[in-house]
Amino acid sequence: MKRLGLIFAVAAAAVVIGCTNMSAQQQGTMSGAAIGAAAGAGIAAISGGSGWTGAAIGGVVGGVAGNIHGSRQQ
Repeated sequence: MKRLGLIFAVAAAAVVIGCTNMSAQQQGTMSGAAIGAAAGAGIAAISGGSGWTGAAIGGVVGGVAGNIHGSRQQ
């Protein structure tokens, strides 16, 4: 369990550091995809569906929405 926590901590640090040189559109796409994947997995789990399928669909939809929103920020 401690190893899993370490892996998540390193991954989170890499994401935060990696996002500093991104454009607004790229940041919107990344955050939209992450939020969409989490929401899709949660909704699928609540409704009794597959969490992986919900995460995949939510990630795609969130990424597209974040990309559109980020392109309007510039």
